[in-house]
Order: sequence, then structure tokens, then C-alpha cells
Amino acid sequence: MRAPEKMEPLKRCGWCTPDPVYLRYHDEEWGVPVYEDSRLFEMLVLEGAQAGLSWLTILRKREAYRRAFHGFDLRQVALFEDGEVERLLRAPGIVRNRLKIQAAVQNARAALEIQEREGSLSAFLWGFVGGRPIQNNWASWAQIPDRTPHSMAMARELRSMGFRFVGPVICYSFMQAVGMVNDHELSCFRYAQIRDLAEGSQKALI
Repeated sequence: MRAPEKMEPLKRCGWCTPDPVYLRYHDEEWGVPVYEDSRLFEMLVLEGAQAGLSWLTILRKREAYRRAFHGFDLRQVALFEDGEVERLLRAPGIVRNRLKIQAAVQNARAALEIQEREGSLSAFLWGFVGGRPIQNNWASWAQIPDRTPHSMAMARELRSMGFRFVGPVICYSFMQAVGMVNDHELSCFRYAQIRDLAEGSQKALI
């Protein structure tokens, strides 16, 4: 009887640890183009909350954030007053940092202004990459920059509109997360999948 062939382990990006939370995020979400305003706002809040912490820490708190911020509904979060901020400072499961919580509320208000002016937060944010994902070609994680001219432009514009915790490094991490750039390593099994997914989504828009 022929012995079964051994399955080769999937090759993933160098930043992805064996932690199940990280594996699921890398394999199913990181780099997938996101266009819904509420999901884009969610990632802006989470990326801002991550400042000074590990991304794994934030991913483990994600469901608590969704509960605390009403599913990242922009209109509800924009209405938060001081009492809601105090409630969130006691909420279990999220980063209880006053400046980060206040930033999320302020960012929701600024995002609503963008919606009124541009039609959607998505149209505005995706405009920084010309409306289509940038396909990079990195051989290793060490080659990937922590900021780019696109993220610096995004950070500068968002800050001018009153957004907080949106520096160029945070903005680039956000762009990677929501698929504005494909920064999977060339050897990663998700690189080609994300590239093809992005191309397919663009064809659907034509």
C-alpha cells in the first residue's frame, strides 16, 4: 500500500506567528479589500488603539470593541458624550485609554463630515491609492516599509480634518489591513490569492 504523501506546510508572511488568532487574521482577512464605511472605521479605531501595543493584543479585544462601539456604527459613536467616554473607560476587554477613546469619537464625527462631502468614507480613503489596490512584490517582511508617500498623504489629510491617532505609520498599517496594498510576501500562499481577488473586484466595478 502506498504511503500517503506528506502535506507541505503553507508558507505565510514572516510576521504571522502560530497563534490561532493571528493565523485566522492572516489567512482570511489581512490584505482583503474592504469598502464598507463601518468596517473601514472599525479598522481605523483598532489601528489607533494598537499604538504602543501589539496587534495580537488588539485582535483579541476586537469583539469587546465591537460591543463597546455599537458595531462601529458611525452615527452612534459620533453621538458619544462625556458620559459614554467614562463608560468606555470602565468597559472590560478594550484598551481603557482616555485619549484613544476620545479619538475614536472625534474620528467618527470627522468621518460623518467626509460622508456628507464625498458620499462615503470609502470613496475618500480609497482615493489615496487611485481606487485600486497597490500590488507590491516583497521577497521578505524585512523589506516592507512602515510608511509610504500614500500613507503620509493620508495621515496629513486626515489630521487636517480633525482625525487623531492617524500618523503615517498607523495609516500604512491600516492600508495593509484593508487591502489598499497587497503586502503579503511573494512566497506567502495568500499573495496570489489577494492579487486575484483584488483584480476580480475591480472587474466587477467596471
